[in-house]
Amino acid sequence: MTVDGFAVGTAFVFGLLFGSFLNAVIYRVPLGISLLRPSGCPRCETQISWSRNVPVLSWVMLRGRCASCGESISVRYPLVELLGGGLLALSVWQWGLTISTVSVALFCYLMVVLALIDVDHRILPNVITLPGAVVGLALSFFDPRVEWLDALIGGFLGGGLLYFVAWAYLKLRGREGMGMGDVKMMLLVGSFLGWQGALMTIFVGSLVGSVVGVAMIAVSRKGWEYALPFGTFLAAAGVLVAFRGPQIFAWYWSTFAATG
Repeated sequence: MTVDGFAVGTAFVFGLLFGSFLNAVIYRVPLGISLLRPSGCPRCETQISWSRNVPVLSWVMLRGRCASCGESISVRYPLVELLGGGLLALSVWQWGLTISTVSVALFCYLMVVLALIDVDHRILPNVITLPGAVVGLALSFFDPRVEWLDALIGGFLGGGLLYFVAWAYLKLRGREGMGMGDVKMMLLVGSFLGWQGALMTIFVGSLVGSVVGVAMIAVSRKGWEYALPFGTFLAAAGVLVAFRGPQIFAWYWSTFAATG
């Protein structure tokens, strides 16, 4: 579908606002803080006025510091806001003003939230993964990208594969190697991307995770038991597959056929 620059630009602006909300979710959900609570500085707890809560611009104008106490504000906040804008704009550019854009953008936002929570806390909250899986399945009845049966199979296949890996590791090594959060996350991924998307996400996420993991272990000089946030790699892979899944699938099978 062809869309004009105005629609993409408008989507980017609204995406910045969604990105600001994502920052709140990332920070508050793991700590059990209500999302309805007004924004405030974590240090001095001063409530942030709307004029100082404009995505990206406020961070730049305040030079990355709280206006009340001078506490440093991480550059990750404007980066997440920009990511929110970019993902929505890219969705509109690729699918136009359709239900597919809603589905893909929502999925990508969930991936951003889960990825950064996993980095910060090494958890993938059930309050995000499980309702997200239900929403993904519900959207499949309206989104032409993924049939509802593919979404249903994808959820159980994605989650089931990781559950089997976790079970096998526990039996072979006598200790947990993967949390159930990753299993529930793949339930969400499969419900949005279908069974092919779920398999590609696991493949790409595992590949990237292995490469990055080896590099981190080499640099930090820690052992192979060093815990990595696998959910972060799955999230990054999921976003890539959401936008370029058919191309990745075609490349994979053409390469497999050529070498087979």
